[in-house]
Formats: sequence, structure tokens, C-alpha cells
Amino acid sequence: MEKAPAKINLSLDVLHKREDGFHEVEMVMTTIDLADRVELSYLEEDKILLEAESRYVPNDERNLAYLAAKKMKEYFSVTGGVHIKLTKHVPVAAGLAGGSSDAAAVLRGMARLFELDTTPGELAQIGAQIGSDVSFCVHGGTALATGRGEKIEELPAPPPCWVVLAKPPIGVSTKTIYQALDIKEAHHPDTEAMVMALREEDYEKICRHTGNTLEGVTVQFHPEVAQLKEHMLQAGADASLMSGSGPTVFSLVEQDVKARRIYNHLKGFCEEVYMVRVLGAKETLD
Repeated sequence: MEKAPAKINLSLDVLHKREDGFHEVEMVMTTIDLADRVELSYLEEDKILLEAESRYVPNDERNLAYLAAKKMKEYFSVTGGVHIKLTKHVPVAAGLAGGSSDAAAVLRGMARLFELDTTPGELAQIGAQIGSDVSFCVHGGTALATGRGEKIEELPAPPPCWVVLAKPPIGVSTKTIYQALDIKEAHHPDTEAMVMALREEDYEKICRHTGNTLEGVTVQFHPEVAQLKEHMLQAGADASLMSGSGPTVFSLVEQDVKARRIYNHLKGFCEEVYMVRVLGAKETLD
């Protein structure tokens, strides 16, 4: 069984559009203790069978977990099939890299199941062919992701704190948000300051330097994102930010009592609310 934790963006900056059509980004991400469960088992028949309990999740190549299994079979010339049972806990299309983390879990799980001679670095390279966040999700922990998200530099985990998340009942198209982004007019967070804050284990500085270039764009389409953020700050969050392209908004909260108060407050506005810890643990193949 593989754990597939969600991620949040402590900082997300979009620098420019590349010639290959992707955007050059700088993202500081960390994993949190909200995770899907991915169980893999061997099949005699040479096929990929994906079983997902959520009706919102496809069971074919539209699912990144399926695509990850296909890539592994091709890359390592794996004979025999694999059955993937996916139990979803991370909200779908939420800006939390749930699908990317599922794919990363399949990469790690197949490496173990078929006893493949590989490394997390090699799996991350395969992951980059599947989706921009998959490389980070292979490693987990806390990292600076650059390029289109595939270049990973490990960072120290944030100091222990609570993360309160709320996902409004809307879907956000990442493609639409990027298309609407005016890079020159957008707010650009100080990535270097966030990296330094993590290296210094300075919680207050981490909270001060959170930022997301895409947030202003998503808010134009979905004002409820800004409303959720304001609710969190008014309830006492140390910091509040949209993750990825949204629509999930999260709070960083140091005190247990305050985190519980924010969680209870948000339940009155939003059905999908979670209170979890920063995970910060890096995945290994041991």
C-alpha cells in the first residue's frame, strides 16, 4: 500500500511562457497529512486494471495513476499486469495535486512490486512526462520546483503547524487560469525569501512570504475563493493562501485551539473542510 499525500503551495510564481507552450514556474511546495491510498497487486494477465471508488475519477488513461502504470511498463519492459485500487480522500480538481500524487504512488509502488532497479530521481524523470507536479510528488517532503515543475531542490520542512483547508463546491480549469494570466500585471511572490524562511525554520517569516501568482486570476472567475481566504484570516489564521490554480484555500495555524476554531467556523460556509498537519516527510524506496 502506498500513501499519496496532497501538497500545498507555500509560494507559486509564474515567470514567463516557454517556447514549448508550458509556463516557467517557481513553486515552493510541501506535503500535508491528507492522502489517498493506492494499493497495487500483481496480475498474471498483461493489463492495467484501475479500480477507483470515486465516481468523479476515470478508470482509464484519463487518470494519471493509470498513465503512470503504463509508463512504467513501457520504460522497464515490465511483463505481467497490475491491479490498482485507488481510495480517494484528497478532493478532485482542487489544486492539491491529488491526481499527481496518485501517479507518483503508482511509480513507487510498481518499483517495489516488480523489484525494479531504479531510484526516486529516475522515477521523478518518468513522472515529468505525466504531469508537472508528479516529479515533486515522487519525492514528497518540501521542495522548490522550477522549470515547468520537474526540477526539484529539496528544502527543510516547515516548523510543525496545522493546515486548515476548505474547497468550495466549484471546479477550476488550470488551463483557463493560465490562459487568463497577465504575467506583467500579476503579483509575484518572493520565492527567495520563502526558501530562506524555510532554511531558517522561521514560521513567522514563512507566513509573511506566502504568495500565489494565480490567485488573483482565479478570484476573478470565482470570488468565493477570496471570501474563504478572508473568513480564515478573520478567524485568526497565521497565513491564508489559495493552493495551485485553486479553488482550495488553506490556512497555516500554529495553535491547536485556533486551528479547531477556524475549522469549525469554515464548516458553516463550505462542505469540504479539513484540518491536518504538515507532513514534511520525504518518500523513499527503502
